[in-house]
Amino acid sequence: MIRPVETDADLEAWVAIKNVVVPNEPSTLEQMRRYSDEPGRALFLADGQGCAIAALSNFGGKAFIAVRVLPEHRRRGVGRALAEVCVAHARSLGRDGVNCFVYADEPHSIAFAESYGLENVDYQLEQTRTIGAEPPPPPDVELRPLGDEREALLERVWDEVAEAAYLDLPLPGEVTYPRNEFLREESTRPEGSFVALEDGLIVGYAGLMEHANGPATAEHGLTAVRRDRRRRGIARALKLAQLHWAAHNGVVELVTWTQKGNEAMQSLNRSLDYVDTSKVLTFQGPLP
Repeated sequence: MIRPVETDADLEAWVAIKNVVVPNEPSTLEQMRRYSDEPGRALFLADGQGCAIAALSNFGGKAFIAVRVLPEHRRRGVGRALAEVCVAHARSLGRDGVNCFVYADEPHSIAFAESYGLENVDYQLEQTRTIGAEPPPPPDVELRPLGDEREALLERVWDEVAEAAYLDLPLPGEVTYPRNEFLREESTRPEGSFVALEDGLIVGYAGLMEHANGPATAEHGLTAVRRDRRRRGIARALKLAQLHWAAHNGVVELVTWTQKGNEAMQSLNRSLDYVDTSKVLTFQGPLP
């Protein structure tokens, strides 16, 4: 029986299933509670078998749907039952198209998406970095950690760098990333998040976020440089500052995701010894 997530026990069960199916993208109860008031977001459970989410997508004017079924319960119709309620919810939001994400090394998930007529239109690349003895960033770029000024500096980051940077992301569809979502999700590890300054203006930003694996792992958020300041080494300096901070604050691994079309950032990461670890495909199309 498919039912909506309504109680703390439901949410705990949802998180447990999701973390088994997608172990390298774990969630915590605290993280999921932070999203509980997100407009249009709905979570569903197939008790002890699977879970799903339907929400407004941040690009393409579509819905986002993710269906996860425990391996021992696949090929029994659970995934299709979850997909059906997600599609109905997406239609109730006024959306007629869908984005979903599938790991490139999971042929059964690819076949499931293709069975609904969805097409592979994009990918996201995961890269990871083991922390060692990291040198400090170059002194010729003025950098400041967000630290205790997180809220005030993030407000400025949005206005001076981030809003324009999201419009530049090479995604298959116009990006509509809400400001309040950025202010909530970014720089949840503010001491490891940095702005680059020139004459008091923010010209670059690199966020670092909490990871469900615990404090020894951190995830890169947005890394962005103002359009007229790109190709001057600012992004590299920001990344080096984060690596240096991680080495002195108990972080042993950093995780980052980049999109197809952002090969420049992928190359920068590789030049800093990040390693490609997994690829997630974006499937897109009309709602079934």
